[in-house]
Amino acid sequence: MPHSVPVPPPAPDLTVRQQLEPAAADAVRAYAARTREQADRFAAVLEDIAENGLPPVEDCTPWKDLREAQLAHLAAQRPAVA
Repeated sequence: MPHSVPVPPPAPDLTVRQQLEPAAADAVRAYAARTREQADRFAAVLEDIAENGLPPVEDCTPWKDLREAQLAHLAAQRPAVA
């Protein structure tokens, strides 16, 4: 008498994509728009540098000042811990 081998269940279809709720889709689109805008600004700065060279040192902000301003901005957004 032949021995039967159990048949495994079919594998899930990994090509089916889970749809987002409308609010989540809107949030993703808004994030994409902000990211695209930032990338366009950055690209414009790089193109300007390539075309005209680096700006004078006197017109630049030291990176330490930029870092401190960003850290202060992030700290202001975070709720205080008691």
